[in-house]
Amino acid sequence: MLVVGDVVTDVVARHRGPLAPGTDTVAAVRTVPGGAGANVACWAVHEGCADVRLLGRVGRDAAVWHERELRASGVRPLLVTDPTTPTGTVICLVDGGASAERTFLTDSGASLRLAPDDWSPALLDGVARLHLSGYLFFSAPSRALVSVVLESTRTRGVPVSLDPASAGFLTDLGVDRFLELCAGVDVLLPSRDEACLLTGLPNPADAAAELSRHFPLVVAKLGGDGALVARSGSVRAHVPALRATPRDTTGAGDAFTGAFLASLLAGAGPQEAARAGCAAGAMAVERVGGRPPTEDSRRGEEAAPVR
Repeated sequence: MLVVGDVVTDVVARHRGPLAPGTDTVAAVRTVPGGAGANVACWAVHEGCADVRLLGRVGRDAAVWHERELRASGVRPLLVTDPTTPTGTVICLVDGGASAERTFLTDSGASLRLAPDDWSPALLDGVARLHLSGYLFFSAPSRALVSVVLESTRTRGVPVSLDPASAGFLTDLGVDRFLELCAGVDVLLPSRDEACLLTGLPNPADAAAELSRHFPLVVAKLGGDGALVARSGSVRAHVPALRATPRDTTGAGDAFTGAFLASLLAGAGPQEAARAGCAAGAMAVERVGGRPPTEDSRRGEEAAPVR
Protein backbone atom coordinates (compact mmCIF):
# COMPACT_ATOMS: atom_id res chain seq x y z
CA MET A 1 0.00 0.00 0.00
CA LEU A 2 1.17 3.53 -0.80
CA VAL A 3 -0.03 6.43 1.35
CA VAL A 4 0.36 9.96 0.01
CA GLY A 5 -0.09 12.53 2.71
CA ASP A 6 1.10 14.69 5.54
CA VAL A 7 3.92 14.16 8.02
CA VAL A 8 3.92 16.63 10.90
CA THR A 9 5.21 17.09 14.42
CA ASP A 10 2.43 16.95 17.03
CA VAL A 11 2.76 18.87 20.28
CA VAL A 12 0.10 17.33 22.51
CA ALA A 13 -1.00 19.35 25.53
CA ARG A 14 -3.41 17.50 27.85
CA HIS A 15 -5.11 19.89 30.25
CA ARG A 16 -7.94 19.55 32.74
CA GLY A 17 -10.75 22.06 32.77
CA PRO A 18 -11.03 25.18 30.63
CA LEU A 19 -8.01 27.09 29.36
CA ALA A 20 -7.22 30.19 31.44
CA PRO A 21 -6.69 33.15 29.07
CA GLY A 22 -3.92 35.54 30.10
CA THR A 23 -2.28 33.18 32.60
CA ASP A 24 -1.07 29.61 33.08
CA THR A 25 -3.01 26.39 32.57
CA VAL A 26 -1.34 23.26 33.92
CA ALA A 27 -0.87 20.62 31.20
CA ALA A 28 1.09 17.48 30.39
CA VAL A 29 2.95 18.29 27.15
CA ARG A 30 4.60 15.79 24.79
CA THR A 31 6.12 16.10 21.33
CA VAL A 32 5.35 13.10 19.12
CA PRO A 33 5.40 12.26 15.40
CA GLY A 34 2.08 12.76 13.64
CA GLY A 35 0.27 13.70 10.46
CA ALA A 36 -2.89 12.01 9.18
CA GLY A 37 -1.14 10.31 6.26
CA ALA A 38 1.78 9.12 8.37
CA ASN A 39 -0.53 7.86 11.11
CA VAL A 40 -2.60 5.85 8.62
CA ALA A 41 0.55 4.23 7.24
CA CYS A 42 1.76 3.25 10.72
CA TRP A 43 -1.58 1.75 11.74
CA ALA A 44 -1.78 -0.21 8.48
CA VAL A 45 1.54 -1.84 9.36
CA HIS A 46 0.34 -2.46 12.91
CA GLU A 47 -2.71 -4.26 11.48
CA GLY A 48 -0.44 -6.59 9.50
CA CYS A 49 0.13 -4.97 6.10
CA ALA A 50 3.70 -6.04 5.31
CA ASP A 51 4.63 -3.36 2.76
CA VAL A 52 3.42 0.18 3.45
CA ARG A 53 5.11 3.15 1.79
CA LEU A 54 4.59 6.82 2.59
CA LEU A 55 5.18 9.75 0.26
CA GLY A 56 5.32 13.03 2.18
CA ARG A 57 7.25 16.27 2.49
CA VAL A 58 9.11 17.50 5.57
CA GLY A 59 11.56 20.26 6.41
CA ARG A 60 15.25 19.89 7.14
CA ASP A 61 14.56 20.63 10.80
CA ALA A 62 12.99 17.23 11.53
CA ALA A 63 13.53 15.04 8.46
CA VAL A 64 15.91 12.59 10.14
CA TRP A 65 13.69 12.19 13.21
CA HIS A 66 10.54 11.58 11.19
CA GLU A 67 12.24 9.06 8.92
CA ARG A 68 13.57 7.18 11.95
CA GLU A 69 10.14 7.16 13.62
CA LEU A 70 8.43 5.87 10.47
CA ARG A 71 10.99 3.09 10.04
CA ALA A 72 10.53 2.14 13.69
CA SER A 73 6.83 1.64 12.92
CA GLY A 74 7.65 -0.54 9.90
CA VAL A 75 6.76 2.06 7.25
CA ARG A 76 8.99 2.58 4.22
CA PRO A 77 9.42 6.40 4.13
CA LEU A 78 9.61 8.16 0.78
CA LEU A 79 10.15 11.61 2.22
CA VAL A 80 10.98 14.72 0.23
CA THR A 81 13.02 17.25 2.21
CA ASP A 82 11.91 20.82 1.59
CA PRO A 83 14.91 23.16 1.41
CA THR A 84 13.14 26.27 2.72
CA THR A 85 9.98 25.41 4.69
CA PRO A 86 10.02 23.70 8.09
CA THR A 87 8.12 20.55 8.94
CA GLY A 88 4.45 21.09 9.71
CA THR A 89 3.51 21.40 13.38
CA VAL A 90 0.15 20.80 15.02
CA ILE A 91 -0.63 21.92 18.56
CA CYS A 92 -3.15 19.40 19.91
CA LEU A 93 -5.08 20.78 22.88
CA VAL A 94 -6.63 17.76 24.57
CA ASP A 95 -9.28 18.09 27.26
CA GLY A 96 -8.16 15.85 30.12
CA GLY A 97 -11.77 15.07 31.01
CA ALA A 98 -13.73 11.94 30.20
CA SER A 99 -14.14 12.70 26.49
CA ALA A 100 -10.45 13.55 25.84
CA GLU A 101 -11.69 15.70 22.94
CA ARG A 102 -9.06 17.62 21.02
CA THR A 103 -8.68 20.97 19.27
CA PHE A 104 -5.98 21.49 16.66
CA LEU A 105 -3.87 24.56 15.92
CA THR A 106 -2.34 23.67 12.56
CA ASP A 107 0.72 24.97 10.76
CA SER A 108 0.94 22.59 7.80
CA GLY A 109 4.42 23.78 6.85
CA ALA A 110 6.24 21.65 4.28
CA SER A 111 3.53 18.97 4.19
CA LEU A 112 1.28 20.99 1.87
CA ARG A 113 4.16 21.79 -0.49
CA LEU A 114 4.07 18.23 -1.82
CA ALA A 115 3.70 18.81 -5.57
CA PRO A 116 3.57 17.03 -8.96
CA ASP A 117 7.38 17.16 -9.25
CA ASP A 118 7.52 14.87 -6.19
CA TRP A 119 5.52 12.20 -8.02
CA SER A 120 6.56 9.44 -10.40
CA PRO A 121 4.26 6.71 -11.81
CA ALA A 122 7.02 4.28 -10.81
CA LEU A 123 5.95 4.85 -7.19
CA LEU A 124 2.96 2.61 -8.01
CA ASP A 125 5.16 -0.38 -8.86
CA GLY A 126 4.00 -3.26 -6.68
CA VAL A 127 1.21 -1.18 -5.09
CA ALA A 128 -2.22 -2.81 -4.66
CA ARG A 129 -3.96 0.21 -3.10
CA LEU A 130 -3.26 3.92 -2.76
CA HIS A 131 -4.56 6.12 0.04
CA LEU A 132 -4.79 9.92 -0.04
CA SER A 133 -4.88 12.14 3.02
CA GLY A 134 -7.55 14.80 2.60
CA TYR A 135 -5.12 17.47 3.80
CA LEU A 136 -3.64 17.33 0.28
CA PHE A 137 -6.76 19.07 -1.02
CA PHE A 138 -6.10 22.22 0.98
CA SER A 139 -3.21 23.82 -0.94
CA ALA A 140 -2.68 24.50 -4.64
CA PRO A 141 0.56 22.46 -5.04
CA SER A 142 -0.84 19.37 -3.35
CA ARG A 143 -4.18 19.63 -5.20
CA ALA A 144 -2.17 19.56 -8.42
CA LEU A 145 -0.37 16.50 -7.10
CA VAL A 146 -3.71 14.78 -6.38
CA SER A 147 -4.78 15.23 -10.01
CA VAL A 148 -1.53 13.69 -11.26
CA VAL A 149 -1.76 10.80 -8.78
CA LEU A 150 -5.37 10.00 -9.70
CA GLU A 151 -4.47 9.96 -13.38
CA SER A 152 -1.63 7.53 -12.67
CA THR A 153 -3.85 5.24 -10.60
CA ARG A 154 -6.53 5.20 -13.33
CA THR A 155 -3.88 4.20 -15.86
CA ARG A 156 -2.58 1.43 -13.62
CA GLY A 157 -5.98 0.30 -12.32
CA VAL A 158 -4.96 0.90 -8.69
CA PRO A 159 -7.92 1.55 -6.33
CA VAL A 160 -7.83 4.75 -4.29
CA SER A 161 -9.19 5.58 -0.85
CA LEU A 162 -9.54 9.03 0.68
CA ASP A 163 -10.07 10.45 4.16
CA PRO A 164 -11.46 14.02 3.88
CA ALA A 165 -9.41 14.95 6.99
CA SER A 166 -10.90 18.23 8.24
CA ALA A 167 -14.41 19.65 8.30
CA GLY A 168 -12.95 23.10 8.95
CA PHE A 169 -10.69 23.06 5.91
CA LEU A 170 -13.47 21.48 3.80
CA THR A 171 -15.67 24.45 4.60
CA ASP A 172 -12.94 26.83 3.39
CA LEU A 173 -12.32 24.84 0.19
CA GLY A 174 -15.99 24.33 -0.66
CA VAL A 175 -17.93 21.07 -0.84
CA ASP A 176 -18.56 21.16 -4.59
CA ARG A 177 -14.91 21.76 -5.37
CA PHE A 178 -13.82 18.96 -3.05
CA LEU A 179 -16.21 16.45 -4.61
CA GLU A 180 -15.07 17.46 -8.08
CA LEU A 181 -11.41 16.99 -7.16
CA CYS A 182 -11.89 13.51 -5.71
CA ALA A 183 -13.74 12.03 -8.70
CA GLY A 184 -12.46 8.51 -9.24
CA VAL A 185 -11.93 7.66 -5.56
CA ASP A 186 -13.44 4.25 -4.78
CA VAL A 187 -13.49 4.35 -0.94
CA LEU A 188 -14.39 7.47 1.05
CA LEU A 189 -13.77 7.45 4.82
CA PRO A 190 -15.32 10.61 6.30
CA SER A 191 -15.93 11.43 9.93
CA ARG A 192 -19.48 12.13 11.09
CA ASP A 193 -19.00 15.88 10.72
CA GLU A 194 -17.37 15.55 7.30
CA ALA A 195 -20.12 13.27 5.96
CA CYS A 196 -22.82 15.69 7.11
CA LEU A 197 -20.95 18.68 5.71
CA LEU A 198 -20.41 17.03 2.32
CA THR A 199 -24.11 16.28 1.92
CA GLY A 200 -25.86 18.99 3.93
CA LEU A 201 -27.75 16.26 5.80
CA PRO A 202 -27.86 16.32 9.62
CA ASN A 203 -28.18 12.56 10.11
CA PRO A 204 -24.90 10.64 9.56
CA ALA A 205 -26.69 7.53 8.26
CA ASP A 206 -28.52 9.60 5.65
CA ALA A 207 -25.28 11.36 4.81
CA ALA A 208 -23.35 8.09 4.38
CA ALA A 209 -26.10 6.68 2.18
CA GLU A 210 -26.13 9.80 0.02
CA LEU A 211 -22.35 9.81 -0.37
CA SER A 212 -22.46 6.17 -1.48
CA ARG A 213 -24.38 7.30 -4.56
CA HIS A 214 -21.17 9.09 -5.61
CA PHE A 215 -18.49 6.71 -4.27
CA PRO A 216 -18.59 2.90 -4.58
CA LEU A 217 -17.93 2.41 -0.86
CA VAL A 218 -18.41 4.87 2.00
CA VAL A 219 -17.38 4.14 5.57
CA ALA A 220 -18.45 6.89 7.97
CA LYS A 221 -16.49 7.02 11.23
CA LEU A 222 -18.69 7.95 14.19
CA GLY A 223 -16.20 7.85 17.07
CA GLY A 224 -17.84 6.31 20.12
CA ASP A 225 -20.84 5.30 18.00
CA GLY A 226 -18.80 3.02 15.73
CA ALA A 227 -18.94 3.14 11.95
CA LEU A 228 -21.43 2.94 9.09
CA VAL A 229 -20.77 1.00 5.89
CA ALA A 230 -22.75 2.27 2.89
CA ARG A 231 -23.02 1.17 -0.74
CA SER A 232 -25.26 2.09 -3.67
CA GLY A 233 -27.34 4.61 -1.77
CA SER A 234 -28.01 2.67 1.43
CA VAL A 235 -26.34 1.82 4.74
CA ARG A 236 -25.45 -1.86 4.72
CA ALA A 237 -24.03 -2.20 8.24
CA HIS A 238 -23.56 -0.36 11.52
CA VAL A 239 -20.42 -1.62 13.27
CA PRO A 240 -20.35 -0.77 17.00
CA ALA A 241 -17.36 0.84 18.69
CA LEU A 242 -15.33 -1.02 21.28
CA ARG A 243 -15.34 0.29 24.82
CA ALA A 244 -12.28 2.35 25.71
CA THR A 245 -11.09 4.84 28.30
CA PRO A 246 -9.95 7.85 26.27
CA ARG A 247 -6.71 9.67 27.06
CA ASP A 248 -6.26 11.44 23.72
CA THR A 249 -8.55 11.16 20.69
CA THR A 250 -5.87 12.54 18.33
CA GLY A 251 -5.42 10.14 15.42
CA ALA A 252 -8.29 7.80 16.29
CA GLY A 253 -9.80 8.24 12.83
CA ASP A 254 -6.39 7.62 11.25
CA ALA A 255 -6.07 4.41 13.26
CA PHE A 256 -9.46 3.29 11.97
CA THR A 257 -8.50 4.09 8.38
CA GLY A 258 -5.14 2.31 8.53
CA ALA A 259 -6.57 -0.84 10.07
CA PHE A 260 -9.57 -0.81 7.73
CA LEU A 261 -7.40 -0.58 4.61
CA ALA A 262 -4.96 -3.23 5.81
CA SER A 263 -7.89 -5.57 6.44
CA LEU A 264 -9.29 -4.91 2.97
CA LEU A 265 -5.92 -5.73 1.44
CA ALA A 266 -5.83 -8.96 3.45
CA GLY A 267 -9.12 -10.02 1.86
CA ALA A 268 -11.68 -8.91 4.45
CA GLY A 269 -15.06 -7.56 3.44
CA PRO A 270 -15.99 -3.96 4.34
CA GLN A 271 -17.93 -4.90 7.48
CA GLU A 272 -15.14 -7.08 8.83
CA ALA A 273 -12.59 -4.41 7.93
CA ALA A 274 -14.69 -1.82 9.77
CA ARG A 275 -14.57 -4.00 12.89
CA ALA A 276 -10.78 -4.00 12.66
CA GLY A 277 -10.93 -0.22 12.26
CA CYS A 278 -13.05 0.17 15.37
CA ALA A 279 -10.64 -1.98 17.37
CA ALA A 280 -7.69 0.15 16.25
CA GLY A 281 -9.59 3.34 17.05
CA ALA A 282 -10.29 2.08 20.57
CA MET A 283 -6.59 1.31 21.05
CA ALA A 284 -5.62 4.73 19.70
CA VAL A 285 -7.74 6.79 22.09
CA GLU A 286 -6.12 5.10 25.08
CA ARG A 287 -2.68 6.37 23.94
CA VAL A 288 -1.19 9.86 23.72
CA GLY A 289 -0.51 10.80 20.11
CA GLY A 290 -1.78 9.36 16.84
CA ARG A 291 0.56 6.39 16.32
CA PRO A 292 0.44 2.74 17.42
CA PRO A 293 2.97 1.48 19.96
CA THR A 294 6.45 0.48 18.79
CA GLU A 295 9.32 -1.19 20.60
CA ASP A 296 10.95 2.22 21.05
CA SER A 297 7.79 3.74 22.52
CA ARG A 298 7.44 0.86 24.97
CA ARG A 299 11.00 1.46 26.21
CA GLY A 300 10.47 5.23 26.40
CA GLU A 301 10.31 8.03 23.88
CA GLU A 302 13.43 9.01 21.92
CA ALA A 303 14.34 12.66 21.96
CA ALA A 304 12.15 14.73 19.66
CA PRO A 305 13.63 17.54 17.58
CA VAL A 306 13.98 20.88 19.35
CA ARG A 307 11.51 23.41 17.92
